[in-house]
Amino acid sequence: MNLFSRRRPTPSLDDLVMDATDDASSEPLMPTVARPPQVFSRGQGSWLWDSDDRAYLDFSQGNGANSLGHSPQVLISALNQQTQALINPGMGLHNRTQLNLVERLCHRTGSDQAYLLNSGAEACEAAIKLARKWGQLHRGGAYRIISASNGCHGRSFATLAASAQALENRFEPQLPGFSHVPFNDLPALHAAVDAQTVAILLEPLQGVGVMPATEHYLKGVERLCRELGILLILDEVQTGLGRCGTLLAEQQYGVRADIITLGKGLGGGVPLAALLARGNACCFEVGELDGTHHGNALMASAGAAVLDAVLEHGFLEHVRESGLYLGEGLARLAHRYDHGQLRGQGLMWGLTLSDDCADAVVKAALHEGLILTASQPDCLRFTPALTVSKSNIDEMLLRLARAFSRVRTAQLQCRKGIAV
Repeated sequence: MNLFSRRRPTPSLDDLVMDATDDASSEPLMPTVARPPQVFSRGQGSWLWDSDDRAYLDFSQGNGANSLGHSPQVLISALNQQTQALINPGMGLHNRTQLNLVERLCHRTGSDQAYLLNSGAEACEAAIKLARKWGQLHRGGAYRIISASNGCHGRSFATLAASAQALENRFEPQLPGFSHVPFNDLPALHAAVDAQTVAILLEPLQGVGVMPATEHYLKGVERLCRELGILLILDEVQTGLGRCGTLLAEQQYGVRADIITLGKGLGGGVPLAALLARGNACCFEVGELDGTHHGNALMASAGAAVLDAVLEHGFLEHVRESGLYLGEGLARLAHRYDHGQLRGQGLMWGLTLSDDCADAVVKAALHEGLILTASQPDCLRFTPALTVSKSNIDEMLLRLARAFSRVRTAQLQCRKGIAV
């Protein structure tokens, strides 16, 4: 059933480009992100409704943060019960919800220690700090961290430097101790390691451009780390908690990291992240990490509810089956509209477009009642709820096809106008 029945006129190409240059200085909300004008008021599962009660099919889900979809009952119940019992006793005190969650995370991931934080960026920054502490203890003070070009590990100063994206932004300071090599290039990685290298930090599936590591590459990285005595850090902020069809993406590759970061889907939409460590990488001491809300009982209850859901019998199998179904549908659509390569795993897919029209497609899709994300100027990213149904996927493909048609029509009209 099409819940977005109010069709709008076909927009021009100019209409289909997000204009981030509009003067928003008079608006109370700082214009740090380009947003469409719709104001959303409620959500359920794969659907969002705006203040005019128009329904939108959401295949972004907060860039993958809403792992169970919008307002899932299990999360509502967990937060409601925890709110009535205990919200935040403070960092200096234990709370049972926190202890239960870290114990279960360690048990299910084969980790030895865990620490709860607010965001994936915080988790990655904590991983950098932990690796450098380990370098002081076990590698003669080594501190350099090698990461992959086009990776993205957060928006703090340290994680921007680790992401290589800070190099593109002249307003950010260039922090020392980071170097970047091409992704999926094992010889380049090997050549970059020196006596001051303490760790290699990678995403198993890069969120920017949705680029998966090859099995040969990631196994080679693990082997390199073991041979040289350095740490392997896997940033699973986007890929962890079932997004790729297994609890952790590392399981699909048959590798084992020393340090893992989790975020986004762990909280099911509320701010929660985790730092996991194994073996002698567990070297933090009292006072070396702190945060007012780290491990508070309310957010930990959300993480426990998400973990319960993901570990239910058949859940990850559903993710894998839905992921294959979505990938097959996107491949058919890409072929029909002469677009490019499709990449991804589980329920995280990226579709390369034939030109830099991703923003235009995102805006055209919004006209069709479909919410998508452009991860690059020529790439669409699909991160639906892990609970997405095949009927939701079918509806999304119909709306995306109409969005592609809108953009193609606008492009043809623009070319005719230029020719005249």
